[in-house]
Amino acid sequence: MRFPDCGDRPIGIYPVVDRTEKLRPLYECGITTAQLRIKDMQGMELENEIVEAIKVSREFDVRFFVNDYWELAVKHQAYGIHLGQEDIQEADVQAILDAGIRLGISTHTPKEIDIALGFEPSYLAIGPVFEPISKELTYDPVGIDLLKRWAEHVEYPVVAIGGITIDNIKEVAQTKAASGIAMISGVLEGNNVSKEKTGALIGVFEAYGI
Repeated sequence: MRFPDCGDRPIGIYPVVDRTEKLRPLYECGITTAQLRIKDMQGMELENEIVEAIKVSREFDVRFFVNDYWELAVKHQAYGIHLGQEDIQEADVQAILDAGIRLGISTHTPKEIDIALGFEPSYLAIGPVFEPISKELTYDPVGIDLLKRWAEHVEYPVVAIGGITIDNIKEVAQTKAASGIAMISGVLEGNNVSKEKTGALIGVFEAYGI
């Protein structure tokens, strides 16, 4: 069943944003992988947002993942889809595979890692590494040591996520455990993309990461 890979280059700094308008400034900074995670739209408004995100991502040749809405991602041929543990059980995984779309899966525990590996995904996200800034804590933080230990047993690219900012990214990157480092608030200043922060994050990953 193995899903397509994400290519030879590391996933790198992997912003997760809630609006398409935030993608272009990120791409102009050199971001090569991004995710659109929308929780407050539906119907045609949601579909149009995803269509526009796919369009601008293709313009910059970026690996763009749609969070949750796998039907729309398949319909409009997004590069990839990211699903959580509950969502992966409800999605038509075979339809995603047949469409040639990449798949990323969230994990928080060794058991969830085993479940995700059963789908042979394009990448596996592990977290929260630190206490999340943008949402309520559901799982205990993994920490640097467990991130490194769990990643050693995964043959797929690993994305570290959760509470990672410019202040602690070096700790994560130095482990060389993750092909990508996902973040939401880490690339923002208020609710807007900070090109200064984004550029600094990319620099740290390139200096210390995979």
